[in-house]
Amino acid sequence: MMLRKFEADDGKTILGWIKSEREFRLWSADRFSSYPLTAVELAAHYDDCTKTGAFFPFTAVDEQGNIIGHLILRYTNSEKDEVRVGFVIVDSSIRGQGIGRSILELAKKYAFETLGVNRLSLGVFENNSAAVNCYKSAGFQQREGIKEEFCFLGEQWKCIEMINVRI
Repeated sequence: MMLRKFEADDGKTILGWIKSEREFRLWSADRFSSYPLTAVELAAHYDDCTKTGAFFPFTAVDEQGNIIGHLILRYTNSEKDEVRVGFVIVDSSIRGQGIGRSILELAKKYAFETLGVNRLSLGVFENNSAAVNCYKSAGFQQREGIKEEFCFLGEQWKCIEMINVRI
């Protein structure tokens, strides 16, 4: 498996793994105003974000070149010592096999070795137990006391912050 730069054509496959608005909001929170999101809209959003030089969308591919996952990294501050991980998703047909953890390990390696950051952070809804467990298995730890609440689909969702610090 490897991470490569996101290509506009990847969006159709990635968004195809999302089967409901609930899954969409678990993946993207309130970052996109409308559901469903189109591949063209996703690519345009990423194009706008990458212009800053602080945003890095990746697609995970297997040894045969099949798209199996996706995530983004973005700097959180002008010191460029922290990267935020976001929009993490794995092909819905192969979840539960440790692929998410492997993708995160590749992202950590890129962030620490190529970008030279000291820490990675992310937010995850506490009602998304599969994602929370995946992040923990990749070495992320919950930041105590930091929770943000969102209201989605008539439900209150708490977002917990997690961090992984370079050793």
